[in-house]
Amino acid sequence: MHRLAPVLLARLGRRRPWAPVPRRGAAAASGEEELFVFPEYEPEPSGAAVAVTAAAATAAAAPRRERAPGRERPLVAAGRPDPSVPPSGVSCSGCGAELQCRDGAAPGFVPAEKYRSLSEGPAGAAGLRSAVCQRCWLLAHHGRVLGLQLPPEQHRRVVSAALRRPPRHGRGPLLLYLLDVLELPDPVLPQLPGLLGPDVPVAGLLVAGNKVDLLPADSPGHLGRLRQRVAAACAGAGLRGAPLVDVRLVSAKTGFGLEGLVSRLQRSWRCAGDVYLLGATNSGKSTLFNALLRSDYCKSRAPDVVDRATVSHWPGTTLNLLKFPIINPTCDRIFRRQERLREEATKTEDQLSSEEKKYLNHLKKQGYFVGRVGRTFQQQKSSPVVDFDPDMLSYSIDEDPRHSTKKHEEREEFTYNEVKDARWCFDTPGIVKENCVLNLLTEKEVKLVLPTQAIVPRTFILKPGMVLFLAALGRVDYLEGEKPAWFSVVASNLLPVHISNLSKADAIYEKHAGQELLKVPMGGEERMKEFPPLVPQDITLKGIGTTEAVADIKLSSAGWVAVTAHTEEKLLLRAYTPKGTTLVVREPPLLPYISTIRGARIAGTAAYRTKKPPSLVENLKTTERR
Repeated sequence: MHRLAPVLLARLGRRRPWAPVPRRGAAAASGEEELFVFPEYEPEPSGAAVAVTAAAATAAAAPRRERAPGRERPLVAAGRPDPSVPPSGVSCSGCGAELQCRDGAAPGFVPAEKYRSLSEGPAGAAGLRSAVCQRCWLLAHHGRVLGLQLPPEQHRRVVSAALRRPPRHGRGPLLLYLLDVLELPDPVLPQLPGLLGPDVPVAGLLVAGNKVDLLPADSPGHLGRLRQRVAAACAGAGLRGAPLVDVRLVSAKTGFGLEGLVSRLQRSWRCAGDVYLLGATNSGKSTLFNALLRSDYCKSRAPDVVDRATVSHWPGTTLNLLKFPIINPTCDRIFRRQERLREEATKTEDQLSSEEKKYLNHLKKQGYFVGRVGRTFQQQKSSPVVDFDPDMLSYSIDEDPRHSTKKHEEREEFTYNEVKDARWCFDTPGIVKENCVLNLLTEKEVKLVLPTQAIVPRTFILKPGMVLFLAALGRVDYLEGEKPAWFSVVASNLLPVHISNLSKADAIYEKHAGQELLKVPMGGEERMKEFPPLVPQDITLKGIGTTEAVADIKLSSAGWVAVTAHTEEKLLLRAYTPKGTTLVVREPPLLPYISTIRGARIAGTAAYRTKKPPSLVENLKTTERR
């Protein structure tokens, strides 16, 4: 029995509780503070991460130099520039910037040594065509962002110049605007009419609401309600009538709704020319661009010729235009595509291959709504020919083996006939959102604030005189009311929620902002000296029922709090966001029944147990169970 005790304890220690865990310290015992974290939704460490953690724990005993707290320094370019080398005229395959080695602070920088090795090889300047700049390489391999010297209007000028190109094929472009449903009302959408101008002959505007996979279904038909919210946002921005051709809901990450979006885009072939993918930063344009590149929307050889766009949490990853050729949806191709879609819709999950099941289960962990994106038209690849040289396999004992010189692998290119009359899909730089809290954060903090997995709502019941903190980025005070009200937090699962009393709220923020308790921002007192203070805004609401929220308090891009109160109950609230950021009271709320997605009340606390609804696969036949 004594031998089994350590094993049982280890197994219990590895369990991840389903309920929120209240963490209390010495101060919490006296009722000063109460923090609710949800360890079951923190990312699982990989095998490599566990090994690194073990190695770090072993080396922890050795004295090391402590890093001074504060805002982390921006990463600077590595390698030497060479101002004497002219620009290449070749675009980076990740962000679209022109590759150059003249200035390390400018877009498209490649160290001079690497630049020469690529451009002076057997292929000449063509050796740069598959290369990426140092910024894209750091984003893709290390998740680090390279500081660039860009004017604030750089992205907007690139988009405006692209839209004012002369129309090709005698038709104006089709604009595919990608809207982040978590950011409704979208701050960039009202700027779209001014960006187009009267001199831009647009064939139509198709709006797609992205990231629907992150939001749980709070009631039946919630997707139709979300679509109405997106359509209302377009009407409020002055986009109604002829220019707006359709509104769609998609997830560029999990593939939900993408097959329907491809079919809708193909129906616009006859009345539109090129397609421009527009949207604000962090709306998921590059992810959608990569998904369309692997779909029936592009030419069959395009995935082998066009490199994928760089995807990152950091705003403004794409710096210039990226493109791929659109396939002509002939009657035969549309018929073959519909046959494939009908055949796939009859499959069940049990009929999928092991690799498809594995990938599908991975997507289910990422979001609530999943779709399978396939390809009908694929280029048949010829098998590689192996050169056999018997002289290379036979050598005497007195001589060393001779290695053949490696042949230069030529990059596939489009032929003239493939592109002479082609229509292109362009990925444009994201338009920077003004008055956004993400502009104040470091790259580590942005990774914590932006949700990357399905959001699990956290509901609390508060009495008048209680305060809710969302990290150190937002605060909601319940000032006046007759009865308790429910506050449901919809934000990244990695952001902590803290409940306190109104009399102690200011002291808690002064003490713990920049520390582990509130988590973001991070960096201690030095970081908070340069971080803007929280600015209040009073809000008055009237409840409509104990199961339906009356409004959302959107704390910039950090998330929102849905408020649910008794019928005709008047509430006086005070919400805070950092100075220079936007606080929005969204009426009606985006998910009005979000407070019903909860478990039982946790005794002795203001929190309810969390509940995560199951995921739904879009184009897959469900097996009925008794």
